[in-house]
Amino acid sequence: MIVYYLFINLDVTHIFEKNKIADPDLKVEASAYRDNLEHGIETKRLLRSGGWIEILDQDMKVTKVVGEKKDGVTQYTSNQLLKSLENGEDQAYFYSLTTLNAQSETEWLLLKLPREAITITINSDPFVAYFNHSLSYYVFLGVGMILLLIIVYSYWVARRIRKPLRIITLGLKQMIQGNYDTRIALYAEKEFSQIGETFNYMADVIEKTTKEKRQAEESKKRMMVDLSHDLKTPITSIQGFAQALVEGRGEDEERQKRYLSYIYNKSSQVTKLIQNMLELLKIDSPDFLLRMEHQELGEFIREIIADTYGEIEQKNFVLHLNVPEEDVFLNFDAELLSSVVHNLISNALIYNPPGTHLRVEVIPLEKEVTIEIADTGVGIPEELWSTMFDPFVRGDKARTASGGTGLGLSIAMKNTEKMGGTLHLSRRKKEPTVFTIRIPK
Repeated sequence: MIVYYLFINLDVTHIFEKNKIADPDLKVEASAYRDNLEHGIETKRLLRSGGWIEILDQDMKVTKVVGEKKDGVTQYTSNQLLKSLENGEDQAYFYSLTTLNAQSETEWLLLKLPREAITITINSDPFVAYFNHSLSYYVFLGVGMILLLIIVYSYWVARRIRKPLRIITLGLKQMIQGNYDTRIALYAEKEFSQIGETFNYMADVIEKTTKEKRQAEESKKRMMVDLSHDLKTPITSIQGFAQALVEGRGEDEERQKRYLSYIYNKSSQVTKLIQNMLELLKIDSPDFLLRMEHQELGEFIREIIADTYGEIEQKNFVLHLNVPEEDVFLNFDAELLSSVVHNLISNALIYNPPGTHLRVEVIPLEKEVTIEIADTGVGIPEELWSTMFDPFVRGDKARTASGGTGLGLSIAMKNTEKMGGTLHLSRRKKEPTVFTIRIPK
């Protein structure tokens, strides 16, 4: 727009005014002046433009001058004249040479013209001639170019907007249809890229939430089935032995005691299962109160081992307790950590044969404290490791009545996570089962 304004209002042709010759009909070929050398119209035009004509003899000496000679050259050499006739840009004058008479080559007619007068002319330069139009021409040309630019730019912008919008729309349709694994890739402006990143983040959250919800529902269903199974088996046994007693099938006192012992053991199993279920539900409750205190860990572990030492001896386990002599302070909930350690030791006692070596070790580190509970028993099948901490999963894989409730490891995992720690299962060369509790300081 600025360029068009200058062309229209300043008249671009004035830019070349210094190069315009006095008479646009001036001829610069020396042969045009032979017929009427001194009084012809062409000669007058040449003189008005600042040029002149020199007559040279056969020795290239100036014998006559028509017009005002503006240089001091009186004789030329052949090389000098040939060089001048090349009319290079650095020359002060334009040269044109011809014979004075068409039939004679003894005299020469040399035309000289200031170079700036013929560098660009109105008639010969197409660039200047192109702008030699009326004002309305430039107005219509400018408006047309602006409209063309607007149309092209609008089409280009529309294409760049339409493509990412189409991708986003298709992605949203996929999400509406329940395909939460849909992701989009936008190669466009920063704003569209941000929309694409936000869409993918939203899809990640929805997919993760949906997956967790589905897993929770499946876990809930599985838990109800497992709980029903685990309650049904001991209750059926209780009912069977109780019915035998009612029907008088326990004739002798020894059989009656055995039946009553079965009933007591099965009822204790049901009670323990219900208690574990209540503990598991209590941990997941939003009203659960966490009591974290800065306490000494070594003596705390020794007290837990003292409480369970009777069971360890009864199972003929070999205990290895490694607790540092110096104090090890840590922030933890005493009730939760006690439950975790008790559950892990109980699992080792339930699933391993007599003579198993049980190791309980406290390892203080720079940013955390590690508690390892390991045994040299039968180990846990690796195919169960991924689901080991799910409710109702037992280490013997088979759901036998002699096993635990299947909730101990799930409770231990949730208790550890409540305290900001982790519970991990691994194995070593002589210890096929190693549970590692890590709690940050």
